[in-house]
Amino acid sequence: MTSQQTRLPWTVRPAAPADFPIWRRLFGGYGEFYHVEITDEHAELVWGWIHDPGHEVECVLVVDPAGTPVGLAHFRPFARPLRGAVAGFLDDLFVAPAHRGSGAVDALFVELRRIAAERGWNTVRWITAEDNYRARATYDRVATRIPFLTYDMAPAEPVD
Repeated sequence: MTSQQTRLPWTVRPAAPADFPIWRRLFGGYGEFYHVEITDEHAELVWGWIHDPGHEVECVLVVDPAGTPVGLAHFRPFARPLRGAVAGFLDDLFVAPAHRGSGAVDALFVELRRIAAERGWNTVRWITAEDNYRARATYDRVATRIPFLTYDMAPAEPVD
């Protein structure tokens, strides 16, 4: 059998309140991959953002035929002043290790492309670790790598 023949019919849908326990495990797995502890307080904060219509962060889950979520994507809009456009930013993408190579991540990307088109975003952008080779193989297939570097700057210390 080829990998194409073994792909499951995935469904991608917004996270629902009842999904919290499985989303929490998936988000924890994502944090573990990047060596970031996802505390219960942290998870509850992000879950609150996802379900707050006034917050920009959204979540879609890829669900197997039995209805079990096996992966997540957190995304949001961002303004691109130089382009005079709005784009989507994919903050977090994670598929449970047992489901990698099954087409689950492809289903997430199909849905993100659909959302981008529906909302008029001119691109969907994300970052990844340089040594995330397996994911980068997928990213190279579905997107164009751009030559920009990413920097993080800490906020200034408060002045007394």
